[in-house]
Amino acid sequence: MQRRLADFASARGWEPYHTPKNLAVALSVEAAELVEIFQWLTPEESAAVMEKPETAHRVADEVADVLAYLLQFCEVLGVDVLDALAAKIERNELRFPVTGPQVSNRHSSE
Repeated sequence: MQRRLADFASARGWEPYHTPKNLAVALSVEAAELVEIFQWLTPEESAAVMEKPETAHRVADEVADVLAYLLQFCEVLGVDVLDALAAKIERNELRFPVTGPQVSNRHSSE
């Protein structure tokens, strides 16, 4: 995906605009557009957002935009996004050890 995004930008001559600062700003803007969809929803409404085709489409588009800018940002700076995520999870496992009984383990099958 990173190569495809880089090729897309290159074919249009957009590399000069894809600086770390510009990509970070664009990522923030797209994340805000995702947040906007949920802005005034109740927790119950937000949990059901994918049940309505019009909002599901908007959410999917904004998620794609956020991911695209994040991948482009990582490409420009040479960050291996999966290595960075794995390292962060490992640090969080040390910072937040499991203690006592857990209330919910909804991700146990993952």
